[in-house]
Amino acid sequence: MAIRPQHGEVYYPSEEVIARARVKDWEAMYKASIEDPQAFWAKEAEELEWFRHWDQVLDDSNPPFYKWFVGAQTNIVHNALDRHMKTWRRNKVAFYWIGEPGDTRTISYRELYNEVNRFANVLRGLGVKKGDRVTIYMGRVPEIVVAMLATVKIGAIHSVVYGGFSVEALRERILDSESKVVITQDGGWMRGKVVPLKDTVDQAVVQTPSVEKVVVVQRLGPEVKPVNMVPGRDFWYHELMASPLAEGPSPTEVMDAEDPLFILYTSGTTGKPKAILHVHGGYMVGTYTALKYVFDLQDDDVWWCAADPGWITGHSFIVYSPLVLGVTSIMYEGAPNYPTPDRWWQIVETYGVTAFYTAPTAIRGLMRYGEEWVRKHDLSSLRILGSVGEPINPAAWKWYYRVVGGERCPIMDTWWQTETGHFMITPVPTVPLKPGSAFRPFFGQVAEVVDDEGNPVPPNTEGYLILKNPWPAMLRTLYGDPERYVETYWSRFPGRYFTGDSAKIDEDGYFWIIGRVDDVIKVSGYRLGTAEIESALVAHPDVVEAAVIGVPHEIKGNAIHAYVVLRAGLAGTPELEKELIEFVAQQIGKIARPEKIHFVDKLPKTRSGKIMRRLLRAWTLGLPEGDLSTLED
Repeated sequence: MAIRPQHGEVYYPSEEVIARARVKDWEAMYKASIEDPQAFWAKEAEELEWFRHWDQVLDDSNPPFYKWFVGAQTNIVHNALDRHMKTWRRNKVAFYWIGEPGDTRTISYRELYNEVNRFANVLRGLGVKKGDRVTIYMGRVPEIVVAMLATVKIGAIHSVVYGGFSVEALRERILDSESKVVITQDGGWMRGKVVPLKDTVDQAVVQTPSVEKVVVVQRLGPEVKPVNMVPGRDFWYHELMASPLAEGPSPTEVMDAEDPLFILYTSGTTGKPKAILHVHGGYMVGTYTALKYVFDLQDDDVWWCAADPGWITGHSFIVYSPLVLGVTSIMYEGAPNYPTPDRWWQIVETYGVTAFYTAPTAIRGLMRYGEEWVRKHDLSSLRILGSVGEPINPAAWKWYYRVVGGERCPIMDTWWQTETGHFMITPVPTVPLKPGSAFRPFFGQVAEVVDDEGNPVPPNTEGYLILKNPWPAMLRTLYGDPERYVETYWSRFPGRYFTGDSAKIDEDGYFWIIGRVDDVIKVSGYRLGTAEIESALVAHPDVVEAAVIGVPHEIKGNAIHAYVVLRAGLAGTPELEKELIEFVAQQIGKIARPEKIHFVDKLPKTRSGKIMRRLLRAWTLGLPEGDLSTLED
């Protein structure tokens, strides 16, 4: 193997992993992809079907408004469903679905194709046309996939809003996108409780004049969750699907490669949510390529991305790229620890999951219950694991590797964003891994860590993470706000994409993501990453999770305050507080010693699992809480 890191703790892939993998020589493949990125991406695009071939791979004449596969025509749904009807995959399982109460469904590619075609006809019958926006506000049920694909099949644009967002957050997103139709369900299950989705929609659409129709999937039934149906506006999904409206041929709309595919809102630390716009051609090629190489998915795999379709992770790696790749996926409705902490491991064992992808916050939460819940189950089907959403601290990485993966499954620690569409800094299964490092940039991409002036910093020095090359799955703009797009991503370091994250690169060229730039604390002139201090705290055997903030200090500039969740059954004491403060000092240095430890039962997080340090700072300083639309609880 060419890559032989000289520094730090390193985990090497097994011969079995190397023998199976698509990427045998990462260095050679990466070098070729950087020398000619357009040739790399064109080769990947040739594996998919196009109604018309491109005239030009990349049009970079008007940066940062890049265009990919210029002149090509396609539709991502054609590659996700239509083309599989010509092969043996039409009878392959697309989804194993598990409801939280225990009900299950098995859906083949052919069944999904038929359902999508019927619902596409329904949407056309409700007046949805090419370019119209459709808001989808649902839980983790198969119909959310149908709704997304049917919307895109007819050339409309979906805006999926996570099914736990508030009335205000949903209303704001509907107003901004000017959606014509909202698709929801009567309710969903989460931890044994009903999530009243339709009730939230009813309140939100009162002040959204663009909404003409609401389609409601019946998940629970009137005996569990009666809902109000407004005549002329509200329609039951099952009644529409059984009506003449659903009948007849359902052609897939021919789309330009640069035609809009979806809008997905992501919250900044301030201001209104940003409407990220992705397009058919580039997003299709990018996500397909990333999933294929990074998780090495092949025809015998059972893939489980344990995210929610309402986030970019779910869009890219539950809905689109697995279907384009033709793999079998798991979708589970409920919580990982309900009704018992081994729910996920039961599913892995039952369905023979081979590739599993989740967030560090979920891993740390399950660590809290101990190893015995995992060890009750046969997880020998697993061959590869993944991490997404935030940097994974080394202690959680090692637990995941040892307890869940049986010390045989490489962990794909992926860094990426809603904006990037897919993994941008990531390993592949055949490279040596360092716990807590996201490895190096994905094929076709060059990343740098730079100082305030945009100059590369020395090894092990923290700086701003930037991306130098355009890539096919990149966002094209912020919907309706191109000036904000330029200002947010391209003005800080002109000509380069500013990620908003800080990172460092070690002597071996491995990237270590530290966190958002606003998650950096300057103490006595030293820049300290919250993730680094949090990792030190979590390395203590009594600590499960930690979040760190900076509080203004008249001498140091900022003092460090830490919020800590302890192992089940432990209580915070003054003695433990002192012990943790000194433990951090030993791990990092005295400069990183927290001034105060707050013991809490849980941390405030977004629904995608990111800790809301902004909220902790507001509480500590008595400031306004700001936008809470993404708060989990």
